[in-house]
Amino acid sequence: MTSGDTSEGTQAAPVPPPQIKWAGLSVCAQGLVGIGFAVMLALRASSASMGLGSVLGEAAYFLLLGAALTAVGGSLIAGKRWARTPAIVAQLLLLPVVYSLLGPSKQLVWGIITGALVISTFLLLISERSRAWSVMMHDRHRPPGSSGG
Repeated sequence: MTSGDTSEGTQAAPVPPPQIKWAGLSVCAQGLVGIGFAVMLALRASSASMGLGSVLGEAAYFLLLGAALTAVGGSLIAGKRWARTPAIVAQLLLLPVVYSLLGPSKQLVWGIITGALVISTFLLLISERSRAWSVMMHDRHRPPGSSGG
């Protein structure tokens, strides 16, 4: 490490834009809903027509997904750049849920609420300021003289 690297290394990391923090809160909320669903599923497992093991396995799956989303959302709030990509992927994976609520299950109110949350979170994550923050963080750690490709 040279003396020039030391001065750059001591600079504070750029503060994430408000879009990232709002998206982080939204992703955290989505994760907490997943955890809540897992708990409800586990509590009602004994009354399910399926086998107890199947229902508890499904509850464990939703618990894992909810915990992962909560961790990703918390990392976005903390300004961790790596969390932006999994959050974007999660929003894209939730779009079929929105379609299912609006279409086949005919739950328009829940579909509209969920759709607004998913789409607004997605747009916050791909906004120009969010992208620039993500790229700026990436460029800070690139060795001088290296190319992007």
